[in-house]
Amino acid sequence: MKKEDCFYVGTIVGKYSFKGELLIKTDSDHPEDYTTLESIFVELATGLVPFFIQKCQLHKSALLRVQFENVKDEVAADGLLKKDLYLPLSFLPPLDGKKFYYHEVIEFTLVENAKVLGTIQGVQDQGLQALFELKKKDGSVALVPIHNDFIIKVVRSEKEIHVALPEGLLDLQN
Repeated sequence: MKKEDCFYVGTIVGKYSFKGELLIKTDSDHPEDYTTLESIFVELATGLVPFFIQKCQLHKSALLRVQFENVKDEVAADGLLKKDLYLPLSFLPPLDGKKFYYHEVIEFTLVENAKVLGTIQGVQDQGLQALFELKKKDGSVALVPIHNDFIIKVVRSEKEIHVALPEGLLDLQN
């Protein structure tokens, strides 16, 4: 399994017991959604490796407490600390309406008032505001805030996002 075919689930942040149980901090507001998984990919130096889950439960409502099938002691658990976890993109539930996953809209066209503004090349999600990296028709790149008030609709069948941007927003970046 390739990392680009997966989404980030969380990180192994600690050990729970001397029997190899691990604590996982998920990148989700609903960690309970992951308690029924049968397996998960752990990012090791060799790439993504599947680990089969023997037991998984919520721990203090924010973490998952997991027992992997082949991790039975503290030494094995130590080797997995701070490792990132992934699942295939197919595990993500489909979204509708104006909601979308960032990876889903790469190469979508951004449209305003029936005018093509450019193509989404990526998403920057490191700061306080997530931004579309928009390649404009003239080849220049602009950053467009991803904000519900700006997005009118997402047309998945046409690979388009229709927006109403504040006047002059794209002009500020030239």
